[in-house]
Amino acid sequence: MRIALLGPIAWRTPPRHYGPWELVTGLLADGLAERGFDVTLFATLDSLTRAQLDGVCPHPYEEHADLDGRVWEALHVAHALGRSADFDIVHNHLDWLPLAFSELSRAPMVTTIHGFSSSQILPAYKRAKSAFVSISEADRSPEIDYVATVYHGVDAGLLPFSAAGGEELVCFGRIHPDKGTHEAVAIARGAGRRLVLCGPVQDERYFSEQVAPYVDGERVRYLGSVGPDERAEVLGHAACLLHPIAFEEPFGLSVVEAMLCGTPVVAYPRGSMPEIIEDGVTGVLADGVPAATEAVERAAGLDRATCRNAAERRFSVRQMIDSYLQVYADVLRA
Repeated sequence: MRIALLGPIAWRTPPRHYGPWELVTGLLADGLAERGFDVTLFATLDSLTRAQLDGVCPHPYEEHADLDGRVWEALHVAHALGRSADFDIVHNHLDWLPLAFSELSRAPMVTTIHGFSSSQILPAYKRAKSAFVSISEADRSPEIDYVATVYHGVDAGLLPFSAAGGEELVCFGRIHPDKGTHEAVAIARGAGRRLVLCGPVQDERYFSEQVAPYVDGERVRYLGSVGPDERAEVLGHAACLLHPIAFEEPFGLSVVEAMLCGTPVVAYPRGSMPEIIEDGVTGVLADGVPAATEAVERAAGLDRATCRNAAERRFSVRQMIDSYLQVYADVLRA
């Protein structure tokens, strides 16, 4: 089977720091290549992969202000679809843009929907010639037909188990109202524990007004956007991860990454969280600051080995690859 993976180009694959779509696409490309499949990854030309690398965008446009993302994504998609006859399947991880040109693809297209930025992009999905995969049951739109739900896989080898954990809490992800960073600060203060914040600032005003005033380097520390090596250390040395999201999150990679380190999660029960977290096993679902504050001690007392084992069982890269191979087979038989 000749497989084209059409990856995003906002960040490098795999990302240096932030870039969840790029991370998952890279793991899939490497895993398929290791199994002997003929895989081409369309990504930024500075990407690192065990598959064959192709593309036109030299660097991630989020890291280089001289690159216009709209222009380079269009060029990227045009280049990949221009080669579509070379493949048996084209697997799109680049949101809606390739769908607008899906009729031009000379191989069947599969699209993983990593999340909807708004309902305004739905026309591109409804008109597209593509099979669709959701990343959680919670993220399914009633206006779209799906062939499968495939949970993201995470490389457990990069996230070693930490049996002891630590006393600090951690909030890991982009600094944005959607992620409820300011509520994580309130939860940590109520629980009487120190908090470590990690992630890129995506809303400067929100950060400066509602988060930065509490960052004192002692009770609340902000480490910025951390890379893969530091991610494992920060997550593994926490008592639990705080995830007080204010939106219907499609998946939540940091939640699974924490659980793989043995670190339980306290999360608001929105979006995919009730699917991802086994309440009382890998974390605690609690709605609102008072409930989440009370849940911290319960979550911190959960068995860390059980947390790790549950995450490995449900969110392995092997399981993700097996599921996508089944999707490819089903689409090619249709």
